[in-house]
Amino acid sequence: MKDELRYIGEKIQKNKDVIAESVLHNLDSTLNHELRILSLPEKHLSEFNAELVSIIGAILFAEENKEEVKQNFLSWGERAGKSATEMNLSLTATLQYVSGFRSVIWDIFTEELEERHFAAITMLDVSKIIDPMLEVVSFEIGRQFENHNKKIVSIAYSALEELSVPVVPIYEGLAVIPIVGEIDTHRAKLIMETALTQGNTLELDHLVLDVSGVLMIDTMVANQIVQIVQSLRVSGIKTIITGIRPEIAQTMVSLGLDFKSITTISNLKSALHQLGYGKLDTSKKS
Repeated sequence: MKDELRYIGEKIQKNKDVIAESVLHNLDSTLNHELRILSLPEKHLSEFNAELVSIIGAILFAEENKEEVKQNFLSWGERAGKSATEMNLSLTATLQYVSGFRSVIWDIFTEELEERHFAAITMLDVSKIIDPMLEVVSFEIGRQFENHNKKIVSIAYSALEELSVPVVPIYEGLAVIPIVGEIDTHRAKLIMETALTQGNTLELDHLVLDVSGVLMIDTMVANQIVQIVQSLRVSGIKTIITGIRPEIAQTMVSLGLDFKSITTISNLKSALHQLGYGKLDTSKKS
């Protein structure tokens, strides 16, 4: 049995270039089209394919170094997955590409295996060895796609977070942060970090935190706002809260929340007016 597996493994390695070329030629038309659009050198793809074919052959007669050969499968899958994501290939197309190796290997060796009259159990053993290793490759490719997607989501989420806490400079030393939507613990932390960072960068004296776009202010949200104001105060920035609607104010009072230490003004316009900023007088001509 071992001799037969070694024969098949060595034969696969000896014909690795032929098998690699066949994998390319037998590609599904859709996948073939995707690869042609990318204008990838066929020689590069063939060499990359031949590497996997050689590893497939090696696993059939690997005894003491099976784990090392398995690591070679993982390494190939990792590189294939990373390359596919960089080239914007779909996961479906990439996995289909890998599945092509199995069918090509069987097609090439079917006739010879029949001539040598290998036992059915030998063919079953070959399948039991090769198939799990190709699954390892597919799993690793899928993992690389998952990691890639997580990075994209993380970047998009970071960009969205930046947009969710816009710091709008109004005048020298004065800026406004308009808050729209819900405030949870994570967003409150983001507001605090952004306010402190931008407050220092813009050298702010006053910061208006407008919450007219916040639909609900409960105990947790109110406490988060208090912490933000206190942190800014320590940094030398005076904070004014605007836009607390009457119904929300009533709710806050009923919850026993104390905003006496915080300056609150009904709306942004009034806050700017109180700070000494108002509409420019354009009636006078220079």
